[in-house]
Order: sequence, then C-alpha cells, then structure tokens
Amino acid sequence: MPEAAAPLLAAEGITRRFGGLAALTDVSFGIGRGEIYGLIGPNGAGKTTLFNVLTGLYSLDAGVFRLDGKTMGSVMPDQVATLGIARTFQNIRLFGNLSALENVMIGRHLRTRAGVWGAVMRTAATRAEEAETEARAHALLEFVGIGERANDMARNLPYGAQRRLEIARALATEPKLLALDEPAAGMNATEKQSLRRLLETIRASGTTILLIEHDMRLVMGLCDRVLVLNHGRRIAEGAPADVQRDPTVIGAYLGGTHREAATT
Repeated sequence: MPEAAAPLLAAEGITRRFGGLAALTDVSFGIGRGEIYGLIGPNGAGKTTLFNVLTGLYSLDAGVFRLDGKTMGSVMPDQVATLGIARTFQNIRLFGNLSALENVMIGRHLRTRAGVWGAVMRTAATRAEEAETEARAHALLEFVGIGERANDMARNLPYGAQRRLEIARALATEPKLLALDEPAAGMNATEKQSLRRLLETIRASGTTILLIEHDMRLVMGLCDRVLVLNHGRRIAEGAPADVQRDPTVIGAYLGGTHREAATT
C-alpha cells in the first residue's frame, strides 16, 4: 500500500493470557496517520492490557503489532519508545522530587547522542546537546500550557498540570504515536475542555493519538474512530456516532442482552 494509505499502527490477532484468563483474544485494528483513535469498553474489558502489550510491559501470547509497516516483535519498553510510541499512565508517574523541566528533559534524552565519555569530559558537543535538550523541554512545557511552572517540583503541581507534564514528557521522545491512558481522569469540566484543545493541537502538529478514556462525551466529540472491547474481545469499531448506536456496545455498557439494549 502507498505510505499515505497504510495504517501507522496495525494490530493483528493480539492475544494475551494470564494463566487460564484470556485478557485479550484475537484483537485486530489499524490506526491511520493523523487520527485520534479511541479505545473504550467497560471496566475489565482489556483496554490497559492492550496498552501494556503494545508498549512492551507485557509479552504477547499471539499476534503482531506493525508500526510504519515494520513488525515490532518482542521489544522492551525503552525500545518501543525508540521506535516511536510514547505513553502516559492511568496513575500519574512523574519524578516528584525533580522539576517540571527536568522531568521533560529526561524524556528528551531518548533522542540524544552523548555517551559516557562526552558526559565525563564535558565536550563541546555534549554541552550543545544539553542546551538543545533544555530549550526543547522549555518549548514543550509552553506547548502544553505550563511553561511558567518549569522550575516547580513535579509533586507541587496541581493535578491538571501534572497530567499535562506527563504529556510533555511523552512528546519529548518525538513519538509517531502518543498513547494516553485516561488523561482526563480526575479533571473537572473546564480542565477537560482545555485537554481536548491540547489533544487537537497535538494531532494538528502531526502526532497520531491512541486514547483510552471513560469520559464518553470527550471520546465521542474528539475521536475520529473508536474501538470497543468487552471481555478482551473486539465488539465494534467505527465512527463515534455509529459506535454509540451499536446494540452490542449498548448491551456491553448496560449489561443487558443485545436485543434488550437495542430497544431500551
């Protein structure tokens, strides 16, 4: 397929078991370049497990991921980030005793070249690279709207700012695909609207987004397409409006049969 038509990320037959429990069974989907692609489902549907196998935290029992047409294989989380996938977590994971700026700079070091020798000897190339890293980190903090908090300790930031800091740190890795695990969790309505504008800006800058989110208003108003999981299986995929009307999806959320859900 021409590069423009091929999906950025293709998942085929993704399966993950924990003992006798099948957390994911034969899940397949594709995310187009420049999309905001939603991943939803009831609690326990397998959404975070899918994130974890995609980003190398869990191994696959079957199936394959392809990024830019290349099979990812069994890779560790740092290798996944190097390939071009960055993620945030449902529970915020920042370095609380470091500044916001330092948190972002840590993410940026994935793309630096200085080795041990350059760091020890403080070569001109190393100093220039460190200056570029700091400047890029400042720019990303401004981009996500917390530039004035650059020198604040991460633990002292308001909750919404911590969420934005996680996104800035992920963007520092220069991802092709940004995977966000419930970024709106715990936010008020105003913060969610601000987050929506930020994600639209990120997409406009050329980064594809994969989004797990329980706030259906945010998902349906933001995402181009949505994948629905239930009990580890794909039950629907499509435009938000189509997914909302799907009897199988309604049944999964309301707990009734498909026929009952369709007539409720």
